[in-house]
Amino acid sequence: MVRIATDLRPRLLDAAGYALCAVFAGVTALTSTLLPHRAWGAIAWIGYAAAALAVLVIGRLRVVPLAFAATALLPLAVEAAQRAAGRTDRAQEEVLVVEQMGARLVDAGTPYLSHTAIAGLPADERLLGYAPYQPGMALFGLPRAAFGAAWWTDARVWFAVVTVFCLVYCMSLLRPGSPPQRSLRLAQAVAVLPLCTLTLATGGDDLPVLTLCLLALAFAARDRFVAAGVAAGLAGALKLFALPVALVLLALVLAARDPDSPPAPRLLDRFTISRTAGWFAAGAFGIPLLALVPALLVDADSYIENALRFPAGHGLVTSPAQSPLPGHLIATSVAGGRAIALALLLLAGVAIAVRLLRRPPTTAGTAAAYVAAGLTAAIMLTPSTRFGYLLYPVAFLALWWSLRPPELARPGEAGR
Repeated sequence: MVRIATDLRPRLLDAAGYALCAVFAGVTALTSTLLPHRAWGAIAWIGYAAAALAVLVIGRLRVVPLAFAATALLPLAVEAAQRAAGRTDRAQEEVLVVEQMGARLVDAGTPYLSHTAIAGLPADERLLGYAPYQPGMALFGLPRAAFGAAWWTDARVWFAVVTVFCLVYCMSLLRPGSPPQRSLRLAQAVAVLPLCTLTLATGGDDLPVLTLCLLALAFAARDRFVAAGVAAGLAGALKLFALPVALVLLALVLAARDPDSPPAPRLLDRFTISRTAGWFAAGAFGIPLLALVPALLVDADSYIENALRFPAGHGLVTSPAQSPLPGHLIATSVAGGRAIALALLLLAGVAIAVRLLRRPPTTAGTAAAYVAAGLTAAIMLTPSTRFGYLLYPVAFLALWWSLRPPELARPGEAGR
């Protein structure tokens, strides 16, 4: 007879969570209007149901990689294989856009179509003509451009490779010196919640950006700020969502102090901090700028049309990101609502910036909390947004939870 651990309550809570995820996946399989989502749900609900039972037997930590494989990697592989075999309803539009970016990069030296080229497309194809990402995202489309249609050239496969690598590396940085249970919620937030598994299996472009940002914060937690800058810069070369992470981490570097250093050599301390901040900024902001150079040299206006005008609502077509969050509801239901929503977004940004300047983060955990607050405000108040973007603040809050000081943990947790 299998022996169940004495500490049963946490396992029961996790089992209930997996069961709820199974219900969500089942409902998605039956009711979603997006066919890739329905295909994900038809497989994922079984994985979540199995995880709900397995967590009672093999433990909370061991279930996470199994649940991730069953609810994210397996559906991804099935959909990629079906797509390679000819199914046209097994990938979200983001996958096609990224693969087209790779093909254009090979053919024209830039992943972007010009305003004129997009206007020349049939009306129902103009949306897919836009690529609202940074140039580095085109790298995920290169395998298909080079080797043709196959399951392993699907952009989602390479999104998953980078995601798994960054998440495993991030967990290895967080684990030394802290109980494994402290990083459990981070692993669950990124590798188990449907918000992430559904995204990775059907679209996936946000997950490499997210995990690179988490890796940057994990490096910062170990005082490896140069490596943090490189990770944040790589994320910024993919999406502008990484910019708030880089700015908050820069504030963390500038606020850094060595509590064990004597008070006399203040000038030396400031020089060391400034030098570290310079190296961090070189990676965090220099890498995205370097990635921009080829696209700007080939056709700067095409980049502006795709990465700036279209997300701002000034493209030839409207962004499909129309989830009914506060910013979108204000923009669509109130006279002058778009201006009001943008003004509220600006006010929120100013408030967070002032707070950041007056009380900069002193730990990577606090930095993660700042990032979560900033991105939540941006997602809630932006006129064009979608629920899926909430995976960013959820993951950053989970990282904050993993890095919180021992005095904020439950009594006795540090000892365990």
